[in-house]
Amino acid sequence: MQRSLIALAANELPKLSAMALRLYAIALATCLAACQELPPLAERTQTTALTSEQARSTQLGAAVAAELATHPDFTGIDPLSNPLDAFASRVALVRSAQRTLDVQYYIWRNDLTGTLLLEELREAADRGVRVRLLLDDNGIPSSLDPTLAALNGHPNMEVRLFNPFVTRKPKAIGFVTDFSRLNRRMHNKSLTADGVATILGGRNIGDEYFGATDGVVFADLDVLAIGPAATDVAHDFDRYWASASSYPASQILPYVAPDALDTLDRAALAARTDPAAAEYIESLRKTTDVRRLLDGTLPLEWAKTQLVSDDPAKAQGTAPKDTLILSQLHEIVGDPHRELDLVSPYFVPGKVGTEYFTRLAAQGVTVRVLTNSLEATDVSAVHSGYARRRVALLEGGVELFELRAAAGANKGTGKGAGSGPFGSSGSSLHAKTFAVDAERVFVGSVNFDPRSANLNTELGLVIDSPVLATQIEKAFWTRVPQLAYQAHLDENGKLYWTRLSDDDTVIRYDTEPNTKWNQRLSVWFFSILPIEWLL
Repeated sequence: MQRSLIALAANELPKLSAMALRLYAIALATCLAACQELPPLAERTQTTALTSEQARSTQLGAAVAAELATHPDFTGIDPLSNPLDAFASRVALVRSAQRTLDVQYYIWRNDLTGTLLLEELREAADRGVRVRLLLDDNGIPSSLDPTLAALNGHPNMEVRLFNPFVTRKPKAIGFVTDFSRLNRRMHNKSLTADGVATILGGRNIGDEYFGATDGVVFADLDVLAIGPAATDVAHDFDRYWASASSYPASQILPYVAPDALDTLDRAALAARTDPAAAEYIESLRKTTDVRRLLDGTLPLEWAKTQLVSDDPAKAQGTAPKDTLILSQLHEIVGDPHRELDLVSPYFVPGKVGTEYFTRLAAQGVTVRVLTNSLEATDVSAVHSGYARRRVALLEGGVELFELRAAAGANKGTGKGAGSGPFGSSGSSLHAKTFAVDAERVFVGSVNFDPRSANLNTELGLVIDSPVLATQIEKAFWTRVPQLAYQAHLDENGKLYWTRLSDDDTVIRYDTEPNTKWNQRLSVWFFSILPIEWLL
């Protein structure tokens, strides 16, 4: 009898174990799903941008009043391509604010420059400036949660998280149970002071975007803008601030005591005394573009400028197609008649984009694209989305340039970067811009890939400026051939690359330049997967 029971148990145990595992898996999935539910969107404070009259009464408003009166309906534009200048101008703009700061970013690193800029926002709040900080929750590390929670407790500062993760560590758990929502992100980047002046473009907040790292240095482009465009950005911020995806930090982040801000003070002090910060501290002592704006000595390019921005409902998949940024761009810019010069670090044109660019080329339009080479890119999976369309683009007459990564050139500093709209060699491209017919320029956050088109929200300016557009056109004729490989097809339809040496000798490569076989294999593998829509 005992042996029969033992035999029965031996036979049934695997079945019971399998059943227990299934029940455990179901319970775990149910728990994860429950844990990932967002809290009800509680009553939020209702705040808006300053009125025109309020903006004019500020120091910034008074400083630019005469120029704006001289250029009615025009926006004053100042390009910021040098990373040190871009950092210092942000700090100077924060310090110049008297009433409001509206700050919106996709990525904010818990590093040297991220710490210094958070401390500047806190000090602005200390002197009575209303600070609204809206961050995409996918772009901030969990290590920043206590600091952001503490800043949110400041009486003059409010932090909101866009499309937040409920589980804070590790955030990746959220993608398991709520991928369709969390795959949509806010990619916008802007910093606006008193509704008068704004800085927007391609840069996030982090050491690599300001050249303060020994790793990748992103050649990037922002603009400082005053006038109607700055007003439009301030009101666009209101849309995102009040959107259904914008959650008060107090609903998402664990509570911290008010004295937690002491930690930020100590981190900022350590950052200021860090030898790695020397160039950045020195840049703050110099005369920045914002200071020249205040004293009336900053030369500006005055131009008709239009804001393009996704409806924040795009983050929930409910925005009408005609409110999406690519539809707005096409409506404003139209189709090029002579020339299209496009700069995009993550260029994934897909089938539709490839057909569009090759159709333009067939109509006699010069189409030139600068993107990252495989050796320079920081996302090889995205490079695969470009690589799979490369031959078709070249066959269709599109000119393709791939930025090189010259080892050691200017890395870790801002020196030499920014001479021209694409920064220096030795950089990974991160600027997002294009010029049409040497007449109009776009500067903003848009990558020409399916993610920017369909999943992420984006922001930018279309600037009617032959001066700025011609600068980009000239760069393609002069600097780009010096900084990039050019892709070609031989008589047999096989890819090869060329670049110019220092003495203008043409050097040829028959495989992707300066890459290893496993890098190329990885790109090939990703290119055969059905993931192009995610890139």
